[in-house]
Amino acid sequence: MLNKLLDGFEGKLKTSKWAKITKCSQDTALRDIKDLIEKGILKQEKSGGRSTNYELDDL
Repeated sequence: MLNKLLDGFEGKLKTSKWAKITKCSQDTALRDIKDLIEKGILKQEKSGGRSTNYELDDL
């Protein structure tokens, strides 16, 4: 999944999209995303709420 992001992922990244691409549950997708946020790889977009989007952090 990280390779997809680094190669220029098209569209918005949400937990539901992560789960679909990686074939895991949404709970697992959220845990994966939160782990990458803690490591400074991903960040939440400014607009939060129900439809939270994620993007690569400035590396």
